Amino acid sequence: MFEAEFWVAVALVIFLAGLLYLGVHKTIASTLDKRSSRIQSELEEAARLKAEAVALLAEYKQKTANAEKEAADIIESAKADAERLAAEAHAKLEDFVTRRTQMAEAKIAQAEAQALAEVRSVAAEVAVGAAEKVLAHTAKGSIAADLISRGIDDVKKKLN
Repeated sequence: MFEAEFWVAVALVIFLAGLLYLGVHKTIASTLDKRSSRIQSELEEAARLKAEAVALLAEYKQKTANAEKEAADIIESAKADAERLAAEAHAKLEDFVTRRTQMAEAKIAQAEAQALAEVRSVAAEVAVGAAEKVLAHTAKGSIAADLISRGIDDVKKKLN
């Protein structure tokens, strides 16, 4: 009488009616809604995390730029300090050389003065000796001795 396809169709209708009666469609819809809301919240969380990541990236880029600028400033400052120290060292060296030159010139002048004084002293002694011999030959007696001693004293005073 009825064919197999008919009975399959009737069984399918009864099965679907049973599922509707038991509220399986509500359970499936509820599960899908929950899954949809969970997916939506995960998408929102992902968007929030992405925004945070972008903000952190921008912050780190700014920090990197600031650090690079600070490093450049430090390098410039170090170069300026090095140039200043080199200039100071050069000036100190020139001052040192100038002072050493002046000290050497002063020592030379002092040695010249000392040599001149020694030459004068020797010349005075020679002159005194010569005057003593001349006066001894020309003048005799107590007058000669008195003249010689006064002459020697005068020559020493004048030459020293």
